[in-house]
Amino acid sequence: MRRSKTFAVLSAVTLMLAACGSADDASSEANADTVEMPADSALAPVNDAPIADPSATATDAPEAAVPEAAATEAGDAAADVAAKAAAAAEEPAE
Repeated sequence: MRRSKTFAVLSAVTLMLAACGSADDASSEANADTVEMPADSALAPVNDAPIADPSATATDAPEAAVPEAAATEAGDAAADVAAKAAAAAEEPAE
């Protein structure tokens, strides 16, 4: 008796859960028109003209981070290192 009662309760619960389900197929709602429409609108050409920014000027240049004298000294030091490397490369290996 106890087994048949358990089977009846489980069957009723199963039928209730099946009745709650929907018959709509998720893949039928995602057709090509609804998926591609946002992409097509994002790729539409833009016909707006650019707007000039009055606060921006072509002559605005950032100040040099390194003074010109220091840059010249660094260039000379690099040339010296390059000359020493070239001289070391020409020496025969011992």
